[in-house]
Amino acid sequence: MGILLNKIRHYSITLELTKGFFIALLSAGFIYLNHWGFGAPLLYTILGVWTLYLLLGAEKLVWFIAGAFIGLFWFWWITLSLNHYGMAWAVPLVALVIAFIYGALFWLFAWMSEKLSSKSTFPSVFFKAFFLFIFSYIHPLGFDWFKPELMFVESYLGIQKWQFALVLLGCSLSIWKKQWGYLLLIILAYQPPLSENTLVAEMKQTQDIALITTHTSVEDKWNERLHPAQFQNIFNHIDQAIEAKKTLVILPESVFPLFLNRSQTLINRLQEKAKHISIVTGALYWDGKTPRNSTYIFTGNTITVANKVVLVPFGESNPLPDFLSHWVNSIFYDGAVDYKASSQVIDYVIDGVTYRNAICFEATSEKLYEGNPKNMIVLSNNGWFTPSTEPTLQKLLLQYYSKKYSTTIYHAVNSSASYVIQNGRYLDIKF
Repeated sequence: MGILLNKIRHYSITLELTKGFFIALLSAGFIYLNHWGFGAPLLYTILGVWTLYLLLGAEKLVWFIAGAFIGLFWFWWITLSLNHYGMAWAVPLVALVIAFIYGALFWLFAWMSEKLSSKSTFPSVFFKAFFLFIFSYIHPLGFDWFKPELMFVESYLGIQKWQFALVLLGCSLSIWKKQWGYLLLIILAYQPPLSENTLVAEMKQTQDIALITTHTSVEDKWNERLHPAQFQNIFNHIDQAIEAKKTLVILPESVFPLFLNRSQTLINRLQEKAKHISIVTGALYWDGKTPRNSTYIFTGNTITVANKVVLVPFGESNPLPDFLSHWVNSIFYDGAVDYKASSQVIDYVIDGVTYRNAICFEATSEKLYEGNPKNMIVLSNNGWFTPSTEPTLQKLLLQYYSKKYSTTIYHAVNSSASYVIQNGRYLDIKF
């Protein structure tokens, strides 16, 4: 009898492990299919709804397993940055931490749902739906890239909260009542696609802008001996944009990996080019106390510096308490000082057009979209995480925010393609 019970228990655990793994695989399908260049709104819609339906009907252990694998499938690439610090040994450990954090969060939500259900007349599936609804507001260690509704960003369904609520409600009612007909509620979350005329008009608006893509590795970027050749390449890009009669050239994050405000020679060269074209470029800024990750805007005789507002957790600023933060910085980052963030978002004007400033990670933060900016210029360096799915997930998140806030995003990138996003649509434009 004991042997039979052990076999049943083993089978049950294996089944739950398989189910959790499968749910996580479905949830990440839109990322990997998009990464491989496969665009299929109907398939993305089915994958997203199927993920939510299976998850809402699952028990605590499945939620933990699904959460752990979601953490890995969505964010495994975070560990790649450790290779640039000579800490390849820490890659599996950090991967396990990521898995545990998301697994624990999912388990906690399932556990709370069952507890709340036992003390009320509502079934647990509705509490689980509520926690999935608010999950996009929960940011472990300041990292806010997990948004369940992101699965629908390139589907036939909308990503607004009311639309996501309808999807959750349809799935929950279907599970509770055991009737598939309730899934028809999802139709109310349908998002009509943009017309071709609208897309053509939007693409014409980008013709005067040159978005520059660079391909410099992290190690080469900070090698001062290679800077002269790198900087000359940047000025070549600017000259090509001038010859093409562009009015604005946008360069990636920290293409000048030095304190540009302390390099008058480079400032003078950029100002000379700015007589012919407006320049937006990434570089560092030193205020006499702490370093800043910044955008420099050269327009005519004017230089504007816009500092980063939302810093990358652990990459630029340690989110841990001070006593732990100092220890982590000394052990893992050679005692480096954290960057300093600007206190408020910054807008600047070029040729009569107002742009919201954003540098890499912060462009995927809700804070940068306060006031519904019409235009945003984003500078990124994806060299820390390529080759991986990170640039794809970043693009999908920018599509999400562009669609949510009707913001046109101009994104110049190092180590992956640059692009424009308008009304949530990725525009395939040759610069």
